[in-house]
Amino acid sequence: MSDALLPYAVGAAKRARRVAVRMRRRVERLHTAPAFGGGIPPRPALRPLHLSVLGGRTLNVAVFAPPSAEVAAARLELARGGRTFRLPLELEPQPDGTLLLTATTALRFAGTAGAAETAGSTAGAGPGLGLSAGLWRVTTVLTAPGGQETRTGVAAVALPAGDGPVAPVSPDPVGGAHFRLMRSVDGFAVLKVRAPAHQAELDTFALRWDRITVRGRVVARQAPTAAYTAQAVRRGSGATVRAPLEWDGDAFAFDLPLAGMVSGHKASRWDIQLQQGRTGLKIGRRLTDLRRRDQVIRTSFRIIALEDGSLLRVHAYITSAGALAVSCVGLEDAPGGAEERV
Repeated sequence: MSDALLPYAVGAAKRARRVAVRMRRRVERLHTAPAFGGGIPPRPALRPLHLSVLGGRTLNVAVFAPPSAEVAAARLELARGGRTFRLPLELEPQPDGTLLLTATTALRFAGTAGAAETAGSTAGAGPGLGLSAGLWRVTTVLTAPGGQETRTGVAAVALPAGDGPVAPVSPDPVGGAHFRLMRSVDGFAVLKVRAPAHQAELDTFALRWDRITVRGRVVARQAPTAAYTAQAVRRGSGATVRAPLEWDGDAFAFDLPLAGMVSGHKASRWDIQLQQGRTGLKIGRRLTDLRRRDQVIRTSFRIIALEDGSLLRVHAYITSAGALAVSCVGLEDAPGGAEERV
């Protein structure tokens, strides 16, 4: 390398190092919670072999008991704001002489009030632990043969890394809440619960020769179903075309208003959404662990015949943000041997 270029190379390396440090600190802040005052004495936390929330709503715990401890029973406690949930831990002796404490339970969102929650209960409807929004402290309680109890925390696991096809943290695919294991600043594992957002989740869209039917459901509905309308919004102009909705509880279905979405023989792109008051909810696939939904969920082009005999070339697809969008263009004549193509 020329001596004249050396200062530029050194400067570029320093800038790259500063950017890497900033990104690492940002990731750490995303996965770090404040320290809890009191409740857990300053002793080493139990080391987890496995600690995760799989599928967005299943808590899996496997921690090692202290080598010198005699354990007759053990339980896991999730505590927040005076409310405590207790989950028995299975004692699993290992071939190397260690003792593994394991538990698996479903998680579900139970609102923020917590009026029906009591210590040791699973309040609300449905299986699993009903947790309100906020930070839940994770504690283990070990019971000796004589009945003495020892309380300690669970050490935080390593921050999720990698850029694979699925994300390490995903929402509950049914209820829409987020259950996320984080690290407190003093090194303990903490479970963060976030309430489901008001959104329109896409279930399926059926491509037929004369129409496209969209099916989905409203998550965290904030108004009666009669307050929602389905519409296609044209990109660029903001023009809207509405479609009649059918409801079954929080689930909805409607046919895309393709006849009103055609602009001659010029291609147009439309975002599909539900409108509730001043709020526009883009219909999309969000309650999933897929990172690049537009690359995984592949759809075909379709030639659709309208009631008046005109033909459209339509492509309904998922955007990189997970939203449902449609591009369409009118055709002059039916192409000979037109076939669906991916």
